[in-house]
Amino acid sequence: MPLLYFLPPLGAVLIWSGNMTINQLTVGAIAPSSIAFLRWVLALAVLTPFLAPAAWKHRATIRREWPKLAVLGLLGMGLWQGLAYVAAETTSATNMGILAAMVPLLTVLLSALILREPPSLGGVAGGALALIGVAILLGRGNPLSLLELTVAKGDALMLVAATCYALYGVMLKRWPIGLPPWVLLYAQVIFAVLFLLPPYLMGPMTPVDSSNIGLILYAGIPASIITTFLWMLAIRQIGASQASIFINLMPLFSAIIAMAALGERIALFHFLGGVLILAGVVMAQTLTRPLLAASAAAAAQRDADRSC
Repeated sequence: MPLLYFLPPLGAVLIWSGNMTINQLTVGAIAPSSIAFLRWVLALAVLTPFLAPAAWKHRATIRREWPKLAVLGLLGMGLWQGLAYVAAETTSATNMGILAAMVPLLTVLLSALILREPPSLGGVAGGALALIGVAILLGRGNPLSLLELTVAKGDALMLVAATCYALYGVMLKRWPIGLPPWVLLYAQVIFAVLFLLPPYLMGPMTPVDSSNIGLILYAGIPASIITTFLWMLAIRQIGASQASIFINLMPLFSAIIAMAALGERIALFHFLGGVLILAGVVMAQTLTRPLLAASAAAAAQRDADRSC
């Protein structure tokens, strides 16, 4: 697999890692319903001059595929990112990071159920190894400390959000809609704005001012337009299950961003967790043999050894 295929998911996860900090900064600065809506309105305003003519050209396909586009817009933009803002009010960044790291495993499970896609040996082993790395990273060297976390309303919301995004990736793979990538993104943004309008109107509607304009700009352009396009490209190139493994890099990237921006130091557990996460990603990308086939081959080898 060409190394260039790794760049889109890496870029998307790097921007998302910065957006995890934005999620926490929004608490008290802007209502969740306001930033969830305004970020996509901003994205729509930026995209419209460039993509409206192309969308009109493909209006027949959009009209035919609008139910699928609506579902994708709801899952990947409305619920995944909208629920994260609400979750940030009642849970910690540590909890959110743990639950976001479940997306790859949820994607593997949903891919097996919906796409009838057998999990690969590397996907299962790499996903488990990466999850151990995430546990070490978030548990500050003691993964068992994560068992002491209490369950809050935000945790449940983040779990729903993670499930929605895993389902988004799977359905994007299952529905190969015949639209250019940017037009596909534009159509989803339109539906996301429509879905997020009622919660925004029901309020509270936070005024845009100097304290939150930067948060909206980051969420509306890099974390909305660029990441969504990169993620759609990654799913098309390497598949939902393998692309989602890169989400395990979010805690590592977040730690690096915190070190650069806030002066935080990287400890030994950051290094150990990062190595395990990277090893898991590499395994998922290189060991693509179906798990069931590997099990069958191992059983056949055992039988051959007994007969010797």
